[in-house]
Amino acid sequence: MAKAYASTIIDAPVEAVWATARDFGALSAWLPAVERSYIEDGRDPDSVGCVRRLHLRGGGGCTERLLALDDSRYSFTYAFVEPAFPVRDYVSTLELIPVTNGDRTFAQWSGSFEETPEDAGTYVKIVSEDVYGGGLAALRARSHTAPPGRTRWDGWRPAKVFCSSVINGPLDKVWARVRDFAGMGDWHPGISAMHMIGHVRSDKVSGVRDFLFGEGKLHERLTHLSDIDHAFRYTIEASPMPWLNYHAGARLYPVSDGNHTFAVWTADWVAAPNDDVALIPDIHANVFQKAFDTLNERYFSG
Repeated sequence: MAKAYASTIIDAPVEAVWATARDFGALSAWLPAVERSYIEDGRDPDSVGCVRRLHLRGGGGCTERLLALDDSRYSFTYAFVEPAFPVRDYVSTLELIPVTNGDRTFAQWSGSFEETPEDAGTYVKIVSEDVYGGGLAALRARSHTAPPGRTRWDGWRPAKVFCSSVINGPLDKVWARVRDFAGMGDWHPGISAMHMIGHVRSDKVSGVRDFLFGEGKLHERLTHLSDIDHAFRYTIEASPMPWLNYHAGARLYPVSDGNHTFAVWTADWVAAPNDDVALIPDIHANVFQKAFDTLNERYFSG
């Protein structure tokens, strides 16, 4: 299975970019390669299962069926009905994620399909660079206006804390720093004396790190580590803070049109509402965002 991918950072809030991108029938309004686009059979463009017809500049075209649309997570997925090029089983997703540091948007466009043996790699490059990369560049260049009265999360919020930022380094180098579960003391100024209990490896899922945050002592157990998704998750087993069932995790995404990495960190827990009033902004600003800022300053500022 061949895979194509492109991503970028757009200097507009996610609600505004989504208002432009979500109309499945209006691709010609922002993608220069498409001369005309419309939904067949008079269906609404947010009717899952509808088919859009694209007429390309210079001739040719295709039809695509909407398979999924998610206003809560700012994404849609579609598949070829009549393909624009000779591939099989083409499925593609456009997803937007808010960048909370600066109120920008991370946009990623991905797809999978089967190529013939003689075309191996040909359409991966075309789709990644010309279709997805060119499309995201066009979306980035467009002036975006947010619809009035929209809230950021139409569905359940993803977590009590959702913090995201752009790290000024390539994915592999940022991940090399972040995946070391015992290494956060090097990229957060409030953490000291961090080590793995029992001297286990820092990539051991179930391993526990012991450290001081200020004067408070914490134990955190690694519950998930993935070099595929560039992600980790953990839970707190001992802490002076007034919460229960604390679970958190981070994931990194490549920004394909620059030497950058998009990072998301979320956390959830159970606590009294009056405690959450202080805990939520404190974890966002003084733990997660402070860690992202320190990563940039110490390792990727040049």
